[in-house]
Amino acid sequence: MHNRKATKGSSSPTQPSNSNKNKGKQIVKQKKSLLQEHEDCPDTLIVLQHNPVYTMGTGSSENYLNFDVKEAPFDVYRTERGGEVTYHGPGQLVMYPIINLRNHKMDLHWYLRTLEEVVIRVLSSTFSIKASRIEGLTGVWVGNQKLAAIGIRVSKWITYHGLALNVTTDLTPFSWIVPCGLRHRQVGSIKGLLQEFQSSRQYAEAIKPFTDDYQLIDISYRSLIKEFSEVFNLEIHQKAITVPEFWREDH
Repeated sequence: MHNRKATKGSSSPTQPSNSNKNKGKQIVKQKKSLLQEHEDCPDTLIVLQHNPVYTMGTGSSENYLNFDVKEAPFDVYRTERGGEVTYHGPGQLVMYPIINLRNHKMDLHWYLRTLEEVVIRVLSSTFSIKASRIEGLTGVWVGNQKLAAIGIRVSKWITYHGLALNVTTDLTPFSWIVPCGLRHRQVGSIKGLLQEFQSSRQYAEAIKPFTDDYQLIDISYRSLIKEFSEVFNLEIHQKAITVPEFWREDH
């Protein structure tokens, strides 16, 4: 596979879910227009943190909400992705690849497994956390804890939505739903796992650089970009841009 170039900007603050959703749909529409005109269709990557929000997939059941929608603790949006309800909020890095799978591999199973691979590499290379997949389920797990949720939509081989990695996320809002419709599974975060490791002298020194939330988010963000670029065979270059941030690929 040939190597492609991409440009990226610096980390973004929290963004409202609806504004990002509309912007993302505009990008998808633009890419479809380029394809219809037989023009080059570059890839785009959006990475951000959301303000607190619950999102549901197209076929999500309200039975997985532990509250009345009219009295929801946060906004609830029904999106175009697959899967059940999940929570997004500060401390969680959300990655939206809007890419043309014609330039990669036209295989949705491959795409899902590749997104999982990005997170597995981040956890291993940056935090020495051994993560894995669970057969029959989508996402990235450490034991019984789900650290990354994945939900996608694909139209004319253009992808939208993506993955959410819990870094320093307050996990309390997950207790008000049945995350991803899995009643007997837990939700975890990188910070939570590192705190568990602190009780072990073996990990004490290695964990010190990750005790500050801001640094932990920044390190995770940089690692996500690095691993994404390697797994999808991209050469990414820094570019100063405004939020929400975009990584545009030039073929």
